[in-house]
Amino acid sequence: MRILSWHVHSSWTTGFVQGAHDYVIPLGADDSGKVKPYWPAQAVNVPEEELADTEIDVVVLQSMAEVERTERLLGRRLGTDVPAVFVEHNTPRGDVPLSRHPLADRRDIQLVHVTHFNSLMWDNGSAPTTVIEHGVPDPGHLYTGELPRLGFVINEPVRRWRVTGTDLLPAFAAAAPIDAWGIDADRLPAALGDDRVAFAGNLAPWEMYPELARRRAYLHPIRWTSLGLSLIEAMHLGMPVLALATTEAYRAVPPEAGAISMDVDELVAAARVLIADPDEARARGAAARSFALEHYGLPRFLERWDEVLASVAR
Repeated sequence: MRILSWHVHSSWTTGFVQGAHDYVIPLGADDSGKVKPYWPAQAVNVPEEELADTEIDVVVLQSMAEVERTERLLGRRLGTDVPAVFVEHNTPRGDVPLSRHPLADRRDIQLVHVTHFNSLMWDNGSAPTTVIEHGVPDPGHLYTGELPRLGFVINEPVRRWRVTGTDLLPAFAAAAPIDAWGIDADRLPAALGDDRVAFAGNLAPWEMYPELARRRAYLHPIRWTSLGLSLIEAMHLGMPVLALATTEAYRAVPPEAGAISMDVDELVAAARVLIADPDEARARGAAARSFALEHYGLPRFLERWDEVLASVAR
């Protein structure tokens, strides 16, 4: 199939475009939407002004703004003239138990949640709804854990603050120094006033993975998120993880993979154990990798997407 998908979420798209289809990524006049150099050849840019003349079998949407924009550029109505799927990456905001999804009243667009938690918390109304859990390319078992430090990957941790658990970092820094990667993570040390939290860079995935894997454990202190792909990637690397038991994390992190709790003190205590005992950290990291490969591996992810795309295309 020829699938049109906007470049919104690079980490998710990196897995999605590994399938056995042709992936059309709209390219804006300002080069927005440009394909990543590490994506496979079947992912190609098509200038937005050429989309109307491009054959498309299925459209994969990832934001409400794309609905009107895609229909305008294609000159076709989604769900009627061309099949469409909407991927909901986000947890609802506001009055969560009553949060109604913007597509809840549309039966012509398939709604796909990336976690069971999201599907549960959104009011999906009568929209056809399913869940396709995350899948990531396996970066390999790169874990060494040689540095008695914690690794943390997050974008805009200062702006998002309590959402990303940024305010909790000093508690964990008492157990071990923290190295942070991601967009605007360089603002962390000054915002926290804590030199135990250091900026490690905003690197391309293949540059970051071996560096992250040198840290003793991965930290996931996020309060409200769909499910950070960096957590799944860290588990693939063979890292033990320390995670708040919020949203979907309880499903993604088994206890043997590190520690998962809503009690920050428990997680800090577990961090101290992993920092002090490299063998224990290595064993828990191996369990994390095994679980991630089974539950969040790329083959399972792509198989589920093939099923949904084929169903929608019919």
